[in-house]
Amino acid sequence: MGTLERIWVKRAKRGPMDPAREVQLDARGIVGNANRGGKRQVTIIAREVWERHMAALGGALDPAARRANLMVSGCALEGARGRVLRIGTCRIAIRGETKPCERMDEALDGLRATMFPDWGGGAFGEVVAGGTIRVGDVVAWDDAP
Repeated sequence: MGTLERIWVKRAKRGPMDPAREVQLDARGIVGNANRGGKRQVTIIAREVWERHMAALGGALDPAARRANLMVSGCALEGARGRVLRIGTCRIAIRGETKPCERMDEALDGLRATMFPDWGGGAFGEVVAGGTIRVGDVVAWDDAP
């Protein structure tokens, strides 16, 4: 089991990532987020992986630079395609790996290449059970690996 560490909402494509203490999830993703619908409704990074990237590059970027919606700890995302992540009472079906884009190198030189292997850019998924999620909520896999 793990913890929901941080939440960010993107108000416009390529826009800033606004921190939040709680958000509503519905059948289209995060209410108020620019990217809604489809298979990439919610993007997730693991705190431990982000910290490993920063250590490898000698960086100290705020994890909001990753541009993901959620940061979790204690819950490995690598290879999670097809699994269901439970955050509080909500559930997110993981649909794939979030590949890092050129914006990562704009934030910190070398970050994109460092993030590319082993799901280092995190995961994306679709909401299958909505509700409210809050920083501090328990995060766990709802299924067997």
